[in-house]
Amino acid sequence: MELTSFTHTIYFLGLNLLYALIALVVSSISIVLLDKYLFQGINFIEEIKKGNIAAAIFYSTTLIFAGLVVATAIS
Repeated sequence: MELTSFTHTIYFLGLNLLYALIALVVSSISIVLLDKYLFQGINFIEEIKKGNIAAAIFYSTTLIFAGLVVATAIS
């Protein structure tokens, strides 16, 4: 059976959406695990609310790093 261009497009769109969903779930789990086990004594959200810029930079760097690890693992 020959697939048309439209069918290929829909197939790859569904595949990319599945990869994006998997990446979202895995990165969310990794962020929760990092917060729960690696940074036990630090509440980054409260520190950021207090105006701690260093905590905000570090936390955003951790989020970017986790996203890069998940993106590399999936591709």
